[in-house]
Amino acid sequence: MNETAGRAPHDTPPCVAVRELVRTYRSGRGAAATVIRANDGISLTVRQGEIFGLLGPNGAGKSTLVRQLTGLLRPDSGTVELLGHDIVRHPERAARLLGYLGQESTALDELTVALAAETTGRLRGLSRSAARAAAADVLTELGLEAIAARPLAKLSGGQRRLACFAAALVGDRPLLVLDEPTTGMDPVARRAVWSAVDRRRAEHGTTVLLVTHNVIEAETVLDRVAVVDEGRVIACDTPGGLKALVDGDVRLDLVWRDEAPIGVPAVAELADRAERTGRRWTVRTTPEQARELVAAVTTGPAFAALDDFTLATPSLEDAYLKLGGRHGGLAK
Repeated sequence: MNETAGRAPHDTPPCVAVRELVRTYRSGRGAAATVIRANDGISLTVRQGEIFGLLGPNGAGKSTLVRQLTGLLRPDSGTVELLGHDIVRHPERAARLLGYLGQESTALDELTVALAAETTGRLRGLSRSAARAAAADVLTELGLEAIAARPLAKLSGGQRRLACFAAALVGDRPLLVLDEPTTGMDPVARRAVWSAVDRRRAEHGTTVLLVTHNVIEAETVLDRVAVVDEGRVIACDTPGGLKALVDGDVRLDLVWRDEAPIGVPAVAELADRAERTGRRWTVRTTPEQARELVAAVTTGPAFAALDDFTLATPSLEDAYLKLGGRHGGLAK
C-alpha cells in the first residue's frame, strides 16, 4: 500500500469506471479459427487521486484493457468512462483526459529529450513558450538536464524510459496511464518517477493507473490493485488486503551452491514440495514448519551445500498464486 500523504480517500468520485468489458480476437483461419476472449467481462472502478494497479502475467489481458481505456481499441461490448466521459462512444476525448506511457514509445526516438517533451506539450494544446517552459520544468524535476540535447534513440534503455516518462508529464492531465514505467531504470531514476507521481497527486489530485509485473514496486506504491488473469479480474483490494488471503503462511527460499544434497533426508523431503528454478528452491509453509526447515538445512551437510536462504512473509505473488493464478506467478 502506498504510504504517501496523497492517498485517495474512499469516498472520492470515480476517475475510471469500466463495466462488463469484453474484447475478443480471432486466432487462426477458416474452420480452425478460434475466438480468444482477451477481456472477459472486466469491471473495475478507479477513484480520483488513487494509484491503482493492474497486476498479472503476460497474456492476462492488461494491455488490451489499457488500449480500450485510452481510446485506441474499441470493445466488443461494455462501457468505459473517464471522468464521466463515454470513451467507447467518444474515443477522441481520451487524449484530452489522460497522459499515456506505453511499453513502446518509438514515435519520439528521433527527437532530443527536450524537444520530445516540448512536442508533447504542443500536441496537448500548449503554446510554444508554455510547452518549452513546462518541458524544462519536468526535465529539471527528473534530473534530465544533462542529456536534454541528446536524441532518445541514442540513450540507454533506462534513460530513454525516463525521458518518455518526462514527455508524458508535460501538459498536465488528470489521469496518468503508465505501462511498466520504470523498466530498465536504476534506483535513482525509479525514485524520481514516483516522487514526480506523488507530487502531482498531492498538488493536483492526479489519478494513476499502473500496469506492472513488478511485485515489489506494486506493494510499495499502490493504493489498490486488481489481479488480472485470463481476461478476468480475479481479485481487487489493497496490497495488504490481498496478502491477508495468505496470512499465516511464510515463504522459505533456498539457494544451493551447486546441486541440492538430495542424500540428506530433510532435503529429499523438501524436493517433492518445493518450487524449483535452477539452484533456487521455494517452499510455502506455516511459520512453525518453516522454523523446523531452517533448522534442518542450516546444520550438517545441508548447510555446507547452501549458498543463501531467506524467510519472508506473504507477498503479492503469494496472494496471486493463492487466488489460482497461472503457474509461475509474477515477475519480481
